[in-house]
Amino acid sequence: MPDDAIVAHALAKRYGRVVALEDLTLRVGRGECLGFLGPNGAGKSTAVKMLLGLVRPTGGGGELLGKPIGDRRTRARIGYLPELFRYPDWLAAREVLAFHARLLRLADAPRAIDAVLDEVGLRERARDRVGTYSKGMQQRLGLAVALLGDPEIVFLDEPTSALDPVGRSDVRALIERLRARGRTVFLNSHLLGEVERVCDRVCIVDRGRVVAQGTIDALTGEARGVRVRLDDGWRDFDVAPDDVPALVARLVGEGVRIHAVEPRGATLEDRFIALVRRG
Repeated sequence: MPDDAIVAHALAKRYGRVVALEDLTLRVGRGECLGFLGPNGAGKSTAVKMLLGLVRPTGGGGELLGKPIGDRRTRARIGYLPELFRYPDWLAAREVLAFHARLLRLADAPRAIDAVLDEVGLRERARDRVGTYSKGMQQRLGLAVALLGDPEIVFLDEPTSALDPVGRSDVRALIERLRARGRTVFLNSHLLGEVERVCDRVCIVDRGRVVAQGTIDALTGEARGVRVRLDDGWRDFDVAPDDVPALVARLVGEGVRIHAVEPRGATLEDRFIALVRRG
């Protein structure tokens, strides 16, 4: 389908007797942000590398931007931030980006480099050597490399792992800007709260298999009213989110003491843990 940016058909990878990934089937629409979740060793990084054409699958296949995975011309339209990366300490950030710009054969490399430096907040440190950067700044540089050339698909593997709360907020804002420009984001993260905030859908894998996928609301169960803790315990009320203040005001007006109010429905973390433990 022309609206699909990423498609996987029964994608599988075996290393001898070890099954790294089995039967990965998914679609990611253009302009969509997919959260790709799973415990350590679930096959997430293997899946990303196969989709990027860095690892050859032992079964199944897929397409990126309508072309088979591994297509060389399509690679120039894809950005990738690996979980583990390192740039030479003696290079300046601008030199790292200039090298990648040459690989991409960008027509106006200086302007493209300035754009991504501004995007990740490194413009003032662009001529400093990578060896002087903190872990968070190196992570920002990795993001800048992934965004160089304004790719149509961006694969982000743990993009906030070395960032402080301000940095994580910046990455969330960055993902929102990418979606607003119609870019597709494939986000692999252990921070489920971050995923809940920015992703349209999620795919959960465990032991090489997809165990669940869908929208956040579909997986967790959309919040159904609220739970209110009163003197005699918790009580459930079926009200819309906009009607919660009126409910609280009514209860207080009736002389009821309210100790806590919380939405009903599981969080993504609750659902994730339940699926993985059940597996």
